[in-house]
Amino acid sequence: MNEWKSERIEPPRRRLIAGLSKLAMAVGLTGGYGVFATLLGRFLYPSGSGGRGWMLVAPVNEIHDGQALNFETPSGSMVVIARNGRWGEVSDFIALSSVCPHLGCQVHWESHNNRFFCPCHNGVFDPQGIAVEGPPAKEGQTLPRFSLKVEKGLLYIEVPTEELALGSGRIVPDPGPCGPGHDPCLQPRKRGARA
Repeated sequence: MNEWKSERIEPPRRRLIAGLSKLAMAVGLTGGYGVFATLLGRFLYPSGSGGRGWMLVAPVNEIHDGQALNFETPSGSMVVIARNGRWGEVSDFIALSSVCPHLGCQVHWESHNNRFFCPCHNGVFDPQGIAVEGPPAKEGQTLPRFSLKVEKGLLYIEVPTEELALGSGRIVPDPGPCGPGHDPCLQPRKRGARA
């Protein structure tokens, strides 16, 4: 009689275990395909850029007419901020990427020539960041622009909010005309190498 009872109890247990394993497999497959579909959707239809926020650069009175300063955003983007006006309004300032779009060399402001200059291949950009001479002009390149605002005598730059979470930006010293670019012309030559 014990054998008969154990046979009747086992099939319901087996059914329960089989049903639970099928359920676990269905949940796993649904979750896996759901994650795949989500990633595929993000790849095919990326969302617009994330939020943006304002970051303090400096008091307006610390940047004089004709002067420029190099600024590094929290994400490491290098920006040159130049002042070409005396009124202390936002229209007196411009903030441009200080990385030349040609080969990535450091661009700097030349107030006496009223231009941004890239020393790698004599790339010249007008005060608005539009290339007017050299390889960047031939390729129709411009320096990417950053938005600025002035409030209560303070100059602010607009950066993605992801950068704001990383920390504060910093003013960096001007590397001079031989900035840290990726230009092969600035690399030291090996002995026996041809020009």
